Amino acid sequence: MEGPVEDELPSVEEIFAKAGTSEKGLTEEQASRQLEKYGYNELTERKKTTAWRIFKRQFADFIVWVLIAAAIISLLADEVINFWVILFIIALVIILGFIQEYRAEKAIESLKDIVRPETTIIRGDKLRNVQTKNVVPGDVLVLEMGDNIPADAVVFRSDGLRVEEAALTGESEPVWKDVGEAIFAGTQIVHGKCRAVVISTGMGTKIGEIAGLIQADDEPTPLQKKVTNLSKKLAAIALLASLTTFILGLLTGAPLTEILLVALALAVAAVPQGLPLIMTITLAFGMRRMAQHNAIVRKMLAVETLGSTTIICTDKTGTLTRNEMTVERVFASGQVIEVTGSGYTPEGEFLRKEEKIDISHHDTTKKLLKAVALCNTSSLEKREGDWDTVGDPTEIALVVVAAKAGLWKNELDKEYPMIDEIAFTSERKLMTTVHRQEDRRISFTKGAPEYVLERCSRIEKEGNALDLKDDERRIILDMNHEMASSAYRVLGVACNENPGDPSAEDLERDMTFLGLVAMIDPPRDEVREAVRIAHDAGIKIIMITGDNPDTAKAIARHVGLLDDADACHTDTGPLGESDRKIRHIMADCAVTGSELDELSEEEFEKVASRISVYARTMPEQKLRIVKALQKNGEIVAMTGDGVNDAPALRKADIGVAMGLKGTDVAQQSSLMVLQDDNFATIVEAVKRGRSIYENIEKFTTYLISRNFTEVTLIMLGLLLLGFDLIPLLALQILFINMFDEIMPAIALGLDPVQEKIMNKPPRDPEESLLKKRNVIIMVSMAAAMASSAFLVFLLNDPAGNTTMARTLTFATIVSMILFIPFAFRSLEEPVTKIGILSNRLMIVGVLSTVLLTLSVMYIPFLNDIFELVPLSPSDWVLPLGVAFITLLFAEGIKYGVRGMK
Repeated sequence: MEGPVEDELPSVEEIFAKAGTSEKGLTEEQASRQLEKYGYNELTERKKTTAWRIFKRQFADFIVWVLIAAAIISLLADEVINFWVILFIIALVIILGFIQEYRAEKAIESLKDIVRPETTIIRGDKLRNVQTKNVVPGDVLVLEMGDNIPADAVVFRSDGLRVEEAALTGESEPVWKDVGEAIFAGTQIVHGKCRAVVISTGMGTKIGEIAGLIQADDEPTPLQKKVTNLSKKLAAIALLASLTTFILGLLTGAPLTEILLVALALAVAAVPQGLPLIMTITLAFGMRRMAQHNAIVRKMLAVETLGSTTIICTDKTGTLTRNEMTVERVFASGQVIEVTGSGYTPEGEFLRKEEKIDISHHDTTKKLLKAVALCNTSSLEKREGDWDTVGDPTEIALVVVAAKAGLWKNELDKEYPMIDEIAFTSERKLMTTVHRQEDRRISFTKGAPEYVLERCSRIEKEGNALDLKDDERRIILDMNHEMASSAYRVLGVACNENPGDPSAEDLERDMTFLGLVAMIDPPRDEVREAVRIAHDAGIKIIMITGDNPDTAKAIARHVGLLDDADACHTDTGPLGESDRKIRHIMADCAVTGSELDELSEEEFEKVASRISVYARTMPEQKLRIVKALQKNGEIVAMTGDGVNDAPALRKADIGVAMGLKGTDVAQQSSLMVLQDDNFATIVEAVKRGRSIYENIEKFTTYLISRNFTEVTLIMLGLLLLGFDLIPLLALQILFINMFDEIMPAIALGLDPVQEKIMNKPPRDPEESLLKKRNVIIMVSMAAAMASSAFLVFLLNDPAGNTTMARTLTFATIVSMILFIPFAFRSLEEPVTKIGILSNRLMIVGVLSTVLLTLSVMYIPFLNDIFELVPLSPSDWVLPLGVAFITLLFAEGIKYGVRGMK
């Protein structure tokens, strides 16, 4: 995909004329008309999952065809009632399957509405953040490094712009873009920034033309494959049991059509056809619940991996902290000035020694505040009574503190128009802007104090520029250390009155130091508790930040990552005598990026899992940290928000991107996106991921045990009593399978999070779904339920009154649904601890199933069809008593295997 091929690129005026807009962007009225004309800026789905597609999928179910075969056999055998009942069951299976799949599909689709990417544009000469789908032709895009380009556009302002166009061209090398060149939707800015006019949106873009190529079908996750394979294996066993039943029936003299119907009914009952469907419902609704708690799972794989997470590597700013920076101190002319007020409301006072001062009388401080407002790309304006901000939280805080002194950015921008900029990079840790002031130029620089200070040769005090001496440098660095130790983020500010050529070397050399600005981003209130929960769950938390070690340690101690204010609890041993360097580096609690570079891969791997705080790190070093942790066998969740975080997010077992401050590239590289950028949300997601997997274990074990109960029961009858005295008939088996198992299984899949789920260690990712403990419970319960039901059959004179004996056996199997599903709400804890009322869906499912069962037993027309007889209240004592005993047996089995893997 190439840009414009004209010999001469269009001028800025030509770009605006062709797009019918200006640098001020469209008005809201114009944008509304464009949206009505061109529609939303989104791609239409090539293969949208429609209701008709879901309906057709129901006929791909093996069970439906087994039932159809049973219906045909009934018709051929002149069993007309059986034929119509089986047809009714087929219709019910299809309808129920359709309803559940449709609901699951809608739950997944609804997640797309929650993920609402935003784009910064100019509307009516104001910066606006709008949903990307609302971008229209004629809009002016404001893009910078890390942004996904939301639509096809033409650049009219460019600053070192390079775009990754691999999504369109397949070329991995970024492409330089200049004024007049086209940029395309679906590509990413990897360097610099720009402003561009939108020319095409949605299906009208280049990527819209090839939309069919980028819409791939979702691949099943390992967990889905695991459940599907398990279903196939169990189906093979069940069909073998059915075949055996058929042969045994023939050997005992059973009529061919009758034993064939029983065998087919048994095949339907034994095949756990509900497993894949219920797993999909569980995952879909589980993901929906996670989304409601601000964790958007982009791929189902993350749900499976979350339960195995052993380490969470988290950013500090905005994740452990509120990301609401507020300037509280200014250090200028050797004096500390306190600033009152919090948040982004520009209201507050300046105090020196607790006395209010007028900044207009303090030339250097006023100049410093001008500098931080001008060397800044954020905006602050009042809209509909509220203060609207666009930009980085640090820069917004600087604009706000200047506004508190009456220095409004929009007015300063007119007085000092910007003519050039050198963007901040993590390597330089500086940002510089050049401005025109009447007939001369002036540059302002802000950044990490030590980086700013080393480029300064002068210092301004009370409006006078003096030589910067060594003792002054020490005072400034000591003040920086003191502020940072109190968890402040500190920026150094400098200016250059007569800068040379607009290059970093000239602009950022021999500058005049103006002072320090200290701001604080307080820890989130909920983070300390989240850290404690994670530690209880056997998950280690590692902070990775670009801030200096003092600030990092102060926040780490506040949230509980470091336990003591005076001592570092980082574990270092056993390390040998040859590891002195490692001991020395780790002695200060926070390991810096430069110290990390001093360690070899072998040395770093020894201690990677023991370090709690990384400070002054580069984004690229996150990848090294992930690799070292994974080599130690850890399952790593890594947070990130920038372009440079993408490799680490992809490499991590769970890449977690920030939804508020994260770049598009970071979000596309992740498995999970945090809508609130909150660390506590990660811990909540881990908890819910564990719960989802545990629920899958529960309904899998329950369903299989119930499926094989009927198989075992019929096999016992055939082997010991012969076909004439089998405990259940074909229609009775089909009824139990269709109505007595699915609803409780779905309720187990949607079971609320258990309280103690975060008191367990992380799950082994190689662990089988049917691990030893679950197999023992499954086999034991199937045997117990089948044996107890068969005993009821034997105790009620099956030879003398077969119908009554079968009715009581049927009632026993059904009565178990009143008790057994509640036992399976935990495969470890007793039902008395889990409770009964906390899962309302289970109660509704159980009661509705029981009422439906009673209808076939007591409505004359139905009990004739199913060959059942109404039971008196006293008749129910035995079925209910036996069913309750199976509950006690289940609790005993759970107690016996407690602690087993």
